[in-house]
Parts: sequence; structure tokens; C-alpha cells
Amino acid sequence: MKRLRVDEGEHWLLEAADVIRVGGIAAIPTDTLYGLAADPCQDAAVARIFAVKDRSAERALPLIAADAAQIEECVGPIPRLALRLVERFWPGPLTLLLPAPPRLAAGVSGGTGTVGVRVPAHAAARRLCAACGTPLTATSANRSGEPPSADPDVVARTLGDRIDVLVDAGPTTGGPPSTIVDVSGTSPRLVRAGAIAWEDVQRYLE
Repeated sequence: MKRLRVDEGEHWLLEAADVIRVGGIAAIPTDTLYGLAADPCQDAAVARIFAVKDRSAERALPLIAADAAQIEECVGPIPRLALRLVERFWPGPLTLLLPAPPRLAAGVSGGTGTVGVRVPAHAAARRLCAACGTPLTATSANRSGEPPSADPDVVARTLGDRIDVLVDAGPTTGGPPSTIVDVSGTSPRLVRAGAIAWEDVQRYLE
């Protein structure tokens, strides 16, 4: 594993993007915890994510993106009912479930037919998505059954022999996971409570 420090110049961005483009796995910071980033359109890369985590392939992988425009270009249109949520809560810890397009690796949706997407409130994560030209996976950087981490040193110690690159931006803020709202149907549905209260989500949908 190569460790790339964000505060030591811009080389980290090109190096990490190059690794991901060829099917590699990078641990990256987000606005909550460190996540595992890979190209969600490459089957082999997505399979590696599950192997790194010792995780069942039936569980879907969330995606992060540079901005809403990248999500619409690569995943599909954001429903009108969800646009107010996008305007209010992105960048931030709100994940929206959208129909999964055929171009995504099958393992990303975990057989659900949907994919969770969000724009994180972390500049390094957004810049890496932009450099790769695609949303990236962002499942937590830990082995299944172990706690996720906001500390890059913990990620290096526990997953260093399983990943290709660690993008080190120092400790992240941690805290609750993102709130997940399914907007793939006719009305929004809370899937997982998290950092943004469901009452606040409902208020902006009215």
C-alpha cells in the first residue's frame, strides 16, 4: 500500500486517480469516515471491494460523486421530488437511492435494482471523483464485523495489506452515518436514519 498525504502537494490526486482507473482500491476520506473507493463500473474492482472487506456480495455499495451533475451523467436523472433535498443537503451526509443503471457492476446494487449516491462534504473526496470522471464506491474502510474508522492510521494498520493506496487527509469528523432516503419510487421513503433527521428531510419535501 502506498500512502498519499493530501497536505504534501497535488501529486496525490493524479496518483490515486490512476490507481482507481486501472481497477485498484483506494482508502479515502469522506465527511464521515474513511471509505473504500473503486470504479463502480469495473466488475473486478467491485469484487475486490467485497474481498477486502470479507463481506457478502449481497450487500449493496454506496457511491459518492463530485457533484449532482456527475451523478446525473453517470447514474441517471435525480427525480424532481428529490431536487429540493439535493439543494439543501448536498454536499453532506444524505444518500439518495436511485435506479441502478446497467453500466454499473452488478455487485454495486447487491441485487436491489437501486444504488445509493451522495455528494460528500469533503473536498478531497469530491476532487478525486472529478479526477476519475465517475462516482466512486465509498463503503466504509473496515473488514466486515469490525468498526469503521475515522483515523487513517487505523485504516493503514487493518487494511494496508489489502488495498493499493491510502489517501491520508488526517482524521475525519466521524459521527453518525449518512441518512438514506429511497427516491426511486413515487414517494420518498426512509431507509436508514442517520446524520440528517428524517423530520428535516420531510420538511424540505413539503
